[in-house]
Amino acid sequence: MISSEMYKKSIFINCPFDKNYKAIFHAIIFMALDCGYMPRCAFEADNGTENRLKKIIALIKNCCLGIHDISRTELDKSNRLPRFNMPFELGLFFGARYYGQKEHRFKNCLILDSKNFRFQKFISDIAGHDIKIHGNAYQKAISAVREWLLPQTEKNVFLPSSKSITVRYNVFHQQRLPEVCKQLQLPAPDKLSFIEYRKLATYWIKDNPPHPYLHHLANEKYEQ
Repeated sequence: MISSEMYKKSIFINCPFDKNYKAIFHAIIFMALDCGYMPRCAFEADNGTENRLKKIIALIKNCCLGIHDISRTELDKSNRLPRFNMPFELGLFFGARYYGQKEHRFKNCLILDSKNFRFQKFISDIAGHDIKIHGNAYQKAISAVREWLLPQTEKNVFLPSSKSITVRYNVFHQQRLPEVCKQLQLPAPDKLSFIEYRKLATYWIKDNPPHPYLHHLANEKYEQ
């Protein structure tokens, strides 16, 4: 188990990983770091001795917070079946909260979807929860995540506005990141691994802090 402070600041990201979702995925990673949190997902662990489910369970165990995007329900072109990974991992997160040990009773999650009330047709058990809609736009996803993080954040910590985070994300992602990838001979921004993207975003935010009152985590222990 990681430290109590890191547990409270860790966010498990459960979302689609296809190319059409990449802009939202990168925006969520960036804005979590920009607000002083640690984004985590299944791609950060590459241990051949563990199966994927065990990795996901371990991540959920070590994250107090979770972002779950259930917007991908389209049928796969080859087998004509939908993917249920995101609802399944959302269920694991809920189970950890209600049946886990004391520290897990404080878990909190944000559920995202692309359209209003769509989830009621395929996962009606979560009716009554406050589902946030991003409309497949990363700007709306940033706004939804920031509003959700506000009550989770210490009273003496100031979060930058959604507009500020969006502007900073665009500067980093569209201007600085392509230059850095070229200089370091890394893949193009949309081809970076989760670890690479998180590292580069962390370094840029440390060099370009959003606000003097925002407390950032020391991320060295996660750098691989």
